[in-house]
Amino acid sequence: MDYFKGIFLGLRSLVKGMAVTGHYIAHPKEIITQQYPENRESLKMFERFRGEVVLLHDENNEHKCTGCSACEVACPNGSIEIIPKRVEIDGRKVKAIDQFVYHLQMCTMCGLCIPACPTDAIVMANTFEHAVYDRDKLTKILNKHGSKIMDGIK
Repeated sequence: MDYFKGIFLGLRSLVKGMAVTGHYIAHPKEIITQQYPENRESLKMFERFRGEVVLLHDENNEHKCTGCSACEVACPNGSIEIIPKRVEIDGRKVKAIDQFVYHLQMCTMCGLCIPACPTDAIVMANTFEHAVYDRDKLTKILNKHGSKIMDGIK
């Protein structure tokens, strides 16, 4: 008797699974599974996705980072490293960033550095493809060559 009961339960489970499959065949817009990487060109991550830290630059190659190191202090695992330099502005020496180093391989995408920045210079980007063969490529210099701080940012 248990043998026939097992066959019956197996067939019932098969019909139930086929009903779900048939529903998604009849309603393709309800499918949420992404066919990655085939849809790489059209794939868009959701707005709150945290991919990596990016230092924003405007069209004049200017950024808002003052080199205060607040993001470096806020980072719990040391994935941000600010290398400062002294520049002379209006006859006085002020602190500026020489290099904004970001170690993506150590970042947990917690986002604690973003609210720590007093000038909103950094944001989390939606990029997600970070696989590389060489770990050195995961260490990035976020300030572009020749960039400078925006006027009015102190």
